[in-house]
Amino acid sequence: MKKSKSLIFKIFLYLSIFSLLIIFFVWIFQIIFLNNYYEYYKTNELKDTLNVIKDNYGKSNFDSILENVSYNTDFCVELSSNGETIYSNIQNNKGCIDTQNSKVVKRKLSFINSNKDYFKLKIINPKFNNMTLLYGIKLNDTDYAFLNTSLEPIDTTIDALRNQLIIVTFLVIILSIIIAYFISKSLSKPITKLTRSAKALSDGNYNVDFNVDSDIQEIKELGTTLNYAKDVMKKTDELRRDLLSNVSHDLKTPLTMIKAYAEMEKDFETDKVNHENNMNIIIEEVDRLTILVNDILNLSKLESNIDKLNIEDIDLTKLINTILNRFKIFSYTKSYEFIFDYKDELIIKADKQKLEQVIYNLISNAINYTGDDSKVYINVKEDKKKVRVEIRDTGKGIKKDELDKVWDKYYKSEKKYKRNTVGSGIGLSIVKNIFILHKFNYGIISNVGKGTTFWFEIPKNKKGN
Repeated sequence: MKKSKSLIFKIFLYLSIFSLLIIFFVWIFQIIFLNNYYEYYKTNELKDTLNVIKDNYGKSNFDSILENVSYNTDFCVELSSNGETIYSNIQNNKGCIDTQNSKVVKRKLSFINSNKDYFKLKIINPKFNNMTLLYGIKLNDTDYAFLNTSLEPIDTTIDALRNQLIIVTFLVIILSIIIAYFISKSLSKPITKLTRSAKALSDGNYNVDFNVDSDIQEIKELGTTLNYAKDVMKKTDELRRDLLSNVSHDLKTPLTMIKAYAEMEKDFETDKVNHENNMNIIIEEVDRLTILVNDILNLSKLESNIDKLNIEDIDLTKLINTILNRFKIFSYTKSYEFIFDYKDELIIKADKQKLEQVIYNLISNAINYTGDDSKVYINVKEDKKKVRVEIRDTGKGIKKDELDKVWDKYYKSEKKYKRNTVGSGIGLSIVKNIFILHKFNYGIISNVGKGTTFWFEIPKNKKGN
């Protein structure tokens, strides 16, 4: 397994390597490419100077131009006419080749006799043992100009530059190491803080803060994201605890009831009426357990995205009436009134089983929280694009800052848990996930003291997924 390194070490290492690479390439250029570049530069400069001499030869100011060339360049200039030297600065410039050298003289004569316009010769200067470039140009039928210069930097300035480069290299290495250290510390400090906070979060400490003092956008975004993740984890943990607490409560109560009445039937002789009453209670509690277990399983499937839709044509009016028929027992026993006046057939596309579960849970929720008038309203509105279903109670309503929390498992506007008249306590979470699965718009409208309306919209052009 590859051994990991700290961020400080890696940033420090990479910055140091980068600095050393710069120094390395400077040295490579100085040692390997300097002479080549010098030759290229001098060759072009030599050509340009020869062209200046040729263009101005014979003009009134030519002597001045020739003096400037001799003074401002390190070129060795020689002018000849009919084979005789009429001007030379060879004695004044360091590094000039002796143009009277027999080998040089022979090549010069060969050029003059060739009647060519240009002449070029690379030769070792025996005086300095360095490569020298000799250029010649024809000025007219009898006059010629010859320039030569060293193709290797032989000036003491070059030696000084090389010595200076050694000192600069040493200073740059030291400075690079120092800068790399402080940069690595500066970059790694906020990340180190985020890491410590993340470790604390993993231990269950939700009071950590991921805000960091950094001007690096990515690090600030990371801190913001981690803060959001912390809030979600905190909320999830609270919901998990509430779920365990409430499910335990919902399981414990019916199990206790079942056990008590079963023991009563076992240990005591009861008449037929009491016997039937005891059995009915046991059946009711078993039904309550079944509802709870089924709702937990359904919610788990929905949140895991393993549940699929079976889209079909549904008569929404008929479906709502069928569901309301199941709640008639509350009209008889507890005087609940269900108000639904829509009569026309209304065909929509949805998963019938899941839509039935949605409407059932919303009506069940309205029963639990409606006001003293015990009324539950079911409204259906239709336009060209959608069908809107609203289920309204007349209860205490929900505060605005609590509306988004209503969809959470076992969320209560009052912390103290109150056992529902019907349902499992996770019905609205199931409803929300079914809406998301269908891609329906949904929401809550609530006024404190006046009641709450749950609504959802079914597009008329809804196709099967």
